[in-house]
Amino acid sequence: MNTDLTEEEIRWALFGIAQPQTQVSGPAGQEPVRNNVFAEPVAAPMAKKRVAKTFTPRLRVTLRVGNEFEGKTFELIHEADTLSTLLAEQEAVKIARKKYRYITVVSVKTI
Repeated sequence: MNTDLTEEEIRWALFGIAQPQTQVSGPAGQEPVRNNVFAEPVAAPMAKKRVAKTFTPRLRVTLRVGNEFEGKTFELIHEADTLSTLLAEQEAVKIARKKYRYITVVSVKTI
């Protein structure tokens, strides 16, 4: 294998271009002609696609809550936007803990 390659040979091997760029100078009295072509972007009228309302899974959690141990209780219903019964139950209990001390989960049903 030949390790004595010139820079031009390496460039040709890597990029496939063996022609060096040469600068051509024009007459000193003339300015170079510039071709300025401005392409305006075509704005096609795009109609907004209406996304169909997707089905949101919901669970209804029924709780018995109260502030007295074995005292008067109330039934509380919470609707959760999830398919996981465990997450729905935890979310309902977390919200009920803000106001009530004793909480019992009665049921978790799909809507």
